Amino acid sequence: MALKPTIYKAQIELADSDRNCFDSLNLTLAQHPSETLERMAVRLLAYCLNAERGLEFTKGLSTADEPDLWRHSDGGELEQWIEVGQPEEPRLRKACGRAGAVHVIAFGKSADTWWNLHGESIAALPRTSVWQIGWEEAQALAGLMDRTMQLNVSVVGGVVYIDNGAGSISVEPKQLH
Repeated sequence: MALKPTIYKAQIELADSDRNCFDSLNLTLAQHPSETLERMAVRLLAYCLNAERGLEFTKGLSTADEPDLWRHSDGGELEQWIEVGQPEEPRLRKACGRAGAVHVIAFGKSADTWWNLHGESIAALPRTSVWQIGWEEAQALAGLMDRTMQLNVSVVGGVVYIDNGAGSISVEPKQLH
């Protein structure tokens, strides 16, 4: 019998001064049985950093041809492809052929090694940006996650401040490309 995903509900008050984006979000996330809480938390952060009409979570880990998040135009064209983790260059090359923009939010203990090994070939891809979240920041973010959560997320000067009422952290995504 296959394990079922764990469902998380998030009510988020988003205030992104850097992008002039202010919104109240009600999101449902499914944590795949093989997905760590850190990865799911970074997916939620990626959503907040790219929040825009039409952005949605995909089936993710259970579907090889989909990113973690994507955004389609009203006409159905794939405008944005967002990967979380350390994707391989061929996967990103394929994404560049399908989407208008490709974003990677890298994290994990080995993210620096991944970038040192693959950064040059990934940086050569068109319309691609790569950001890194520190492992300690991803762990702290995971510590704020709860099955039902209310978060205040503020972005000011490239720093993300996240508060769940009981604790708060700051995350500073580092642009690699």
